[in-house]
Amino acid sequence: MAGDILRNPLSLFDVSGKVTVITGASGALGRAAAIALGALGARLLLASGSAGGLAAVAAEVKVAGGKAATLACRPGSQADADAILAAATAAYGAVDSVFVASGHNKPAPIEDMRYEDWQAIMDANVRGPWLMAKSFGQHLASRAAAGQDGRGKLLLVSSVRGRHGSPAGYSGYCTSKGATDSLTKTLATEWGPRGINVNAIAPAVFRSALTEWIFADTEAGRASRERNYARISLRRLGEPEDFVGIVLYLLSAASDFVTGQVIYVDGGYTAA
Repeated sequence: MAGDILRNPLSLFDVSGKVTVITGASGALGRAAAIALGALGARLLLASGSAGGLAAVAAEVKVAGGKAATLACRPGSQADADAILAAATAAYGAVDSVFVASGHNKPAPIEDMRYEDWQAIMDANVRGPWLMAKSFGQHLASRAAAGQDGRGKLLLVSSVRGRHGSPAGYSGYCTSKGATDSLTKTLATEWGPRGINVNAIAPAVFRSALTEWIFADTEAGRASRERNYARISLRRLGEPEDFVGIVLYLLSAASDFVTGQVIYVDGGYTAA
């Protein structure tokens, strides 16, 4: 086995035929991951609250030569999370990996932030991933109980804000991403004996619907970019494509001995 890997190391990144669930699939990270994984032959179940956005991403996956089923659903409840896993198993059978790419932020100074807005951030960034993890764990446990392969990979999205604070009214977002880091580590230790890998990627600013204003040629956008460049050693902001490599690594056999890690994909932000 080891000799085969050394002679053909690219085989470690083979995801052809693997079944992956992506939540938040109509967002920037989810879309990039879906197109790339689909092009490499993964079988995808794409979930999002935007039916129109899902249809557009599924069409792009098809153009890239991939295959994707869709479900217009967010993991807002256990029933929703279970429905997403059930849709994947109905379409393909066993699920090999789950990428929780959904998230939310609505910044405001803490004295001005409504509790309802803080809770919405926590629901999207903590409760949703926890519910998806629970459903995925139950799916893998049922497979193991039936004498089938109960291993799998769970990938979450944290942020540099899980490690660093922010003066920009991020008391909800930073708190939620700190919780994501902790969830990643505790599930890795809980599930490790079952052969389940749990990791997270932690971006700095990257292009998305929420951050498009930072990329715009406006006074506010230019000022924000300059503030970020002061910390990002590569002197640019991220693009969704910058995360494709690390997603492929963490959802493939290449990372079979990697678990409980929060991996910063941040242009050097956390190195400063």
